[in-house]
Amino acid sequence: MAIRVGIYGYGNLGRGVECAVKQNDDMELVGVFTRRDPSTVKTALNSKVYSASNVLDFVNEIDVLVICGGSATDLPKQTPELSKYFSVVDSFDTHAKIPEHFANVDKVCKENSTVSLISAGWDPGMFSLNRLYASSVLSNSSYYTFWGKGVSQGHSDAIRRIKGVKDAKQYTIPVETALERVRKGENPDLTTREKHLRECFVVLEDGADAVAIENEIKTMPNYFADYDTTVHFISQDELIEKHSGIPHGGFVICSGTTGVNGENKHVIEYSLKLDSNPEFTASVLVAYARAVARLSKEKSFGCKTVFDIAPAYLSKLSAEEIRKNLL
Repeated sequence: MAIRVGIYGYGNLGRGVECAVKQNDDMELVGVFTRRDPSTVKTALNSKVYSASNVLDFVNEIDVLVICGGSATDLPKQTPELSKYFSVVDSFDTHAKIPEHFANVDKVCKENSTVSLISAGWDPGMFSLNRLYASSVLSNSSYYTFWGKGVSQGHSDAIRRIKGVKDAKQYTIPVETALERVRKGENPDLTTREKHLRECFVVLEDGADAVAIENEIKTMPNYFADYDTTVHFISQDELIEKHSGIPHGGFVICSGTTGVNGENKHVIEYSLKLDSNPEFTASVLVAYARAVARLSKEKSFGCKTVFDIAPAYLSKLSAEEIRKNLL
């Protein structure tokens, strides 16, 4: 029997989940649930669209609900609330608040006999797994995470909120010299500024003060002040032509030593190069939705993270097929 999936929220991520479900023949999409007027939402694959206020009518028709809201304000409320009624997957990515989010969701799941998996995606998610695997294998080691080159949607949004800015895209870019030092196993102590650059492409409103806006971007705390930042002012047409995609990616590199005196050096590297950040993230969410459906059948209730899921639970292949073809 196919795993019945619901999508809660329909932006770039929800659209990606819709497409990913179609690529998995052991799943079927029950529908999309939106806070907008359903009649105004046209999905990529013409899936059924319902009001978010009607989602509880589908409690017995959905095996896993994939929540596609934002981490800042949506998921801290939506995931615990919906976990009362559904087994869910979310992509909560505010790293510092994951323990708090986990505790809130775990309590609800255990009270209501549901399974919820939080913080799925590629970071947190796939990168998290590789940090754990690598640092466990090389116990005497250091690990580094580099992001990019790719579009940071949060930083782009921060620029667009500046008065006088019409539109903007911001790219996070690893510093090549730092990347090479890590790959050589030097284990350098790197500051935030030494690891990443930020490059901004900005469209101004008519009459806006470019000098003042560039200064406001470069000095913005928590976003740009700690980085070497370059600002380019371009036209709306150029932004659309050259910067309309949402690529991303990055590297997790762990270097460590073995031997009597640590004489042998080892470097483990995992990398991603993504044409579409939300579509890849959506594919990760859908794989973990399969795991959540299986855990729910086993009555393994509670909140989970990627660390708690055995790899075989992600695959639609049988255990015998995995051993034969992949081991």
